[in-house]
Amino acid sequence: MSRPVHTDFAQSKTEPPLGQESVSPWSPLRQPVFRALWIASVVSNVGTWMQNVGAAWLMTLLTPSPMVVALVQAATSLPVFLVALPAGALADVVDRRRLLLLTQGWMLLAATALGVATLLGAITPMILLGLTFALGLGAAMNGPAWQAVVPELVRPAELQEAVALNGAGFNVARAVGPALGGVIVAAVGPGAVFLLNAASFVVVLFVIYRWQRESRVNRLPPEHVIGAIRAGIRYVRHAPPLQVVLVRSGAFILCGAALWALLPLVARDQLGLGAVGYGMLLGCLGIGAILGSAILPKIKAKLSLDALVAAATVLFGGITLVLAYARDVYVVGAALVAGGAAWIALMASFNAAAQKTAPAWVRGRALAVYLLVFQGGTAAGSIVWGAVAARLGIPTTLLLAAVGLIAGLTVATRYRLAWGEKVDLTPSLHWPEPHIQVEPQPDHGPVLVVIDYLIEPERSHAFKQAMRQMRQQRLRDGAMRWGLFNDPASPTHYVETFLVESWAEHMRQHERVTIADHEAEEVSRAFHIGDQPPVVAHFISAND
Repeated sequence: MSRPVHTDFAQSKTEPPLGQESVSPWSPLRQPVFRALWIASVVSNVGTWMQNVGAAWLMTLLTPSPMVVALVQAATSLPVFLVALPAGALADVVDRRRLLLLTQGWMLLAATALGVATLLGAITPMILLGLTFALGLGAAMNGPAWQAVVPELVRPAELQEAVALNGAGFNVARAVGPALGGVIVAAVGPGAVFLLNAASFVVVLFVIYRWQRESRVNRLPPEHVIGAIRAGIRYVRHAPPLQVVLVRSGAFILCGAALWALLPLVARDQLGLGAVGYGMLLGCLGIGAILGSAILPKIKAKLSLDALVAAATVLFGGITLVLAYARDVYVVGAALVAGGAAWIALMASFNAAAQKTAPAWVRGRALAVYLLVFQGGTAAGSIVWGAVAARLGIPTTLLLAAVGLIAGLTVATRYRLAWGEKVDLTPSLHWPEPHIQVEPQPDHGPVLVVIDYLIEPERSHAFKQAMRQMRQQRLRDGAMRWGLFNDPASPTHYVETFLVESWAEHMRQHERVTIADHEAEEVSRAFHIGDQPPVVAHFISAND
């Protein structure tokens, strides 16, 4: 854990030693840095939800077009689609504290510009979309680093509680922010909301600036951003459990985005509400999310992950259908409370599934790809459903989105979220150091790794089946190519080869191998009949 030097962020000397304390849902708040960042994040999230209300409502005043109104949601989500991979790579490579300072400062400038332009009467639909996009860009660069930094702030035993507290704080902001934003928009206009959002970033910047993050020394040089992006993409290509999460979350959000994108128009055109009423509707979603968070553990104890996601998707589709035809504000408000509960159940399930599929070395990049799919789907869905609403009207559009949500569950028959739930991704560090006489330079390569096996001919088919998992593991953890070869002059002799782009990247493979990988290796190596373990050799390219 990081050890800040400021006395107001220092660890309390009265805390019991690790392993002797009882972990409660509030235990992480005893950690000064986490507590300060948690409070700051709640304040910032309240400002963000106020900003969302102000931007969406301001756009309804600037233009009557459903397409343009829906673009506000798209402008918020599209940046994640554009910069998720670089953001995830940076979160795993650079100093996360500095990255957070940079992204929070960027969002402060964008929110201030939006507030000033609105107060001066210089705002136009294009300026509003552009500055909303700038805010979304900052949030997209901020997200992976913010999520990845939590394990540094709390004890390992408190990590699950810390994640839950972050979710609770977000939902409190979701409940309070929209209603408060609606009141302020109605009282003094959206410009004031934008400036209050800017002030919330100042709070976060102050806390991050005071946090003195401990420098970590690694014997290997840091990954280059481009190389880190390639490594992240390779991991996703060869990690089926993560692919399941991406497919399932993408199938949901493409249609689920319709509710969020068209809710301002439902409030204004179908219910005749103003900014305060719209904020109250968003507040209903937030209240539902809080209630959903409270009952989610009990539901998870009774349902499988796939069953929970299916039930929540059906419920969210039903709420979308209610919004299509309900004209009573109380009916819509009650439906949105249920919709908020379904939404948080889905978000918690998808996010937890994504977290479980990735080891620590690539977690920032894996979460970035998940955010890319989810927010990119939100942006694409918002654009599509806005265009459909402009042509067919809001009720028909919401009806089609509800049908699409239910139809999207058909992917569950092939892509089951239960995969990977019991996989141990703790680093095993069981690969021995290579036996070498001359230490290669870190950037020397590519590196060819050759492993010799002796396999009984009658067991060769089962061996080749087991080696399929080895192929997936090697490629997922950094190999560019993999092959398995048999010597026709000696049918018992098999050679496994994989190619890595540099010596440093191969040494990183040594650090990336997990306990689950070790177990898979034991299965394949059990076929080896030699007196000694399989021989491993390393070859470095001799081309100058």
